[in-house]
Amino acid sequence: MAPRRSRAAPVRVTLRTKANLLERKIKVVTEQQIIDKPSPVEAFPMREWSLKVFLLDEDGNERPADVFTKVVYNLHPTFDNPIQSFQKAPFTCKNEGWGEFEISIDCYTTEKTKLAPIIHDLNFQQERYEQTHTVVFKNPSQNLQERLRETGPLPTDEDHRPKKKGLATKKSSQKYDYEKIAESLEKLEEEDLLRVIQIINENKGPDTYIRSDVEAGEFSIDLYTMPDGLTSKLWEHLSKKGLVG
Repeated sequence: MAPRRSRAAPVRVTLRTKANLLERKIKVVTEQQIIDKPSPVEAFPMREWSLKVFLLDEDGNERPADVFTKVVYNLHPTFDNPIQSFQKAPFTCKNEGWGEFEISIDCYTTEKTKLAPIIHDLNFQQERYEQTHTVVFKNPSQNLQERLRETGPLPTDEDHRPKKKGLATKKSSQKYDYEKIAESLEKLEEEDLLRVIQIINENKGPDTYIRSDVEAGEFSIDLYTMPDGLTSKLWEHLSKKGLVG
């Protein structure tokens, strides 16, 4: 892992896309319970589990996710029907099984247009649990923008102003090369950029400096203000792309 130099000045990178981007938060609710059916694996009882998808408004209140035309759950390939599609909110996906696994969830805004996949961890630690994910709508139509406005202001609204973030200072003994991260981010294609923005938004801290210009399709971040958890996830993602090492 490459060492970082002590900080002299902010290292900011602007991720430019051709898209107008709009962020919202999605909640995935999981419920599961043991059922009285034989399991193929003795130590793991059979369970019935279900997933539901909700949209959150600016105050964190649960709203129907009816901005989506359909939601597709990509289950473990051992299921008889591993790709399951639902057209009506809350897009309840109910199944039976004995194992835990990651589920990729695709949320569609039109028949062919979908958001970056949501990766959901199906586990049996609790009978009910919730996970919140930040999602990005790329080039939302005028109608979709109006629907999304019901859950909070849009970046172009007069009464909406971006909040200024305080700048955090990184100490010595840095573990990552921020200049290398910046160089790597600028090499990404648009689909990967959207995934990176999603990672940043899901793991940013209160002092993370971010500036989003929706109309210009620009997203800027001072990499030195990222919390360690976000930096680690970003490094791991770029490593998988072969861009850092």
